[in-house]
Amino acid sequence: MVPSAADFARAVELLLAGELVGLPTETVYGLGADAANPAAVAKIFAAKGRPADHPLIVHVAGHDAVDQWAEQVPAVAWELMETFWPGPLTLILKKQAWVPDAVTGGQETVGLRVPGHPVALELLRRFAAARPGAAAGIAAPSANRFGRISPTTAAHVAEELGDAVPLILDGGACAVGIESTIIDCSRGEPVVLRPGHISPQHLEAVLGRVPAIEISHGAPRVSGSLEAHYAPLTPLRLVAGERLLDFLNAQRHRGGKCAVISPNQPPQAGMPHVWRLLPADPVGYAHDLYAALRDMDHAGVDLIVVESLPTGAEWAAVADRLRRAAAGSGGA
Repeated sequence: MVPSAADFARAVELLLAGELVGLPTETVYGLGADAANPAAVAKIFAAKGRPADHPLIVHVAGHDAVDQWAEQVPAVAWELMETFWPGPLTLILKKQAWVPDAVTGGQETVGLRVPGHPVALELLRRFAAARPGAAAGIAAPSANRFGRISPTTAAHVAEELGDAVPLILDGGACAVGIESTIIDCSRGEPVVLRPGHISPQHLEAVLGRVPAIEISHGAPRVSGSLEAHYAPLTPLRLVAGERLLDFLNAQRHRGGKCAVISPNQPPQAGMPHVWRLLPADPVGYAHDLYAALRDMDHAGVDLIVVESLPTGAEWAAVADRLRRAAAGSGGA
């Protein structure tokens, strides 16, 4: 699905006017605004109900824009860009002095990435062309209410934010389905602050070592790092596979309605009210996860039960999202 030239022109016009635009990326749909315009960025926070000290990721059209937003960019960051951009990797770098505090959450760092989606890239190129000589970037957190399930289709954005977004560019379903890997290159040794599609093992091929993972509330703060995030409104519980049958039996005897998300077939026929079978590989599971959570949230059940995932490093990104979703739903 490709927006028309008129759609792109309208999107650029809205961004230049300080308005919001919904846009697809390969990870999730973003709620975009001109990152150089603090008043426009403030509309993102208002639409999402997002805390003002929570930083945003700036999307740019290519490597050549990085020096407009960041300074003292280390050689390892350029190597990561060359390998993974366009793609689902966000780099935390020391910001240029002019970059608005509204984007960085008042920090001395800025998150940058070049998205790997043709619609997002075309919009970024057109936006940059409309601002020759100026720093052109689109701040675009996930296009959902703060803390809730990230959208992976244009319809999800409309459902979440409605009239708060004047235009949503429809680029089809997102290919990756979870947010970008965030790696901090501002403090010396690169450190992963949020796991994602690009795994520590992928990064090892460039860095020569597996990077440390530092998922905490320390500095710099980054998107998606709060303990409660990505959550449905329906309570969500993570249950180990060996306990799943007993847990579901107990719920049934209480008269509770359950929906189950699992990479495995039901242990018994007709037990939960809804059973969503997801792919048994981490990439496929990640692709389908948010859409499944959103569907289960509309299924009219009392509890969403997610079978716990394998513990391997390749499952770290989706395990991170599910742990935060459980905390955010009140079902942990």
